[in-house]
Amino acid sequence: MQSPVNFLTVEEYLKAEESSEIRHEYLGGQIFAMAGASEEHNLIAGNIIALLRPHLRGSLYRAFVSDMKVKVKTKKADIFYYPDIVVTCDPQDNERYFKTRPNLIIEVLSASTEITDRREKLLNYRTLENLQEYVLVSQDEIKVEVYHQDAQGNWSVQTLGKGNNLELNSIGLTLTMADIYEDVLTV
Repeated sequence: MQSPVNFLTVEEYLKAEESSEIRHEYLGGQIFAMAGASEEHNLIAGNIIALLRPHLRGSLYRAFVSDMKVKVKTKKADIFYYPDIVVTCDPQDNERYFKTRPNLIIEVLSASTEITDRREKLLNYRTLENLQEYVLVSQDEIKVEVYHQDAQGNWSVQTLGKGNNLELNSIGLTLTMADIYEDVLTV
């Protein structure tokens, strides 16, 4: 016998998430528990945020790490994800527990999330009006994929490796692979 699927409203989800010890992503009423991250994952995300914060200081840009949700509203459903890093500069993006108008989203790939990050999240994030860049960072090899949206709304992808720098045009910052992978992989 199958257990019935319990659907939550957005309000029920947000309230439950405030006191939950485990983070959950929300897809159209269903919630999905998130797995913990590896040491390498945390080091990479930490390296990136450590470089973002001083660069953004004194500007309208705000950077958030892993505990800030991004809300995506599709024709079919409301969705909430927890990206590893999200950057926003829109004054209207003022919700306390989630953002709706990010300029930049960065995900550090792991075995348990890679397919979702590459497919589902890519498709859904691309519907966000203000999103200019979606970045996928491998934790197993020196490889970064950057999805850019141009002024006409067209998306392109660039794959970077050892000899490249990551140009974050959305915030005017360049990161080296050595900076991103410090204490994780040798560049």
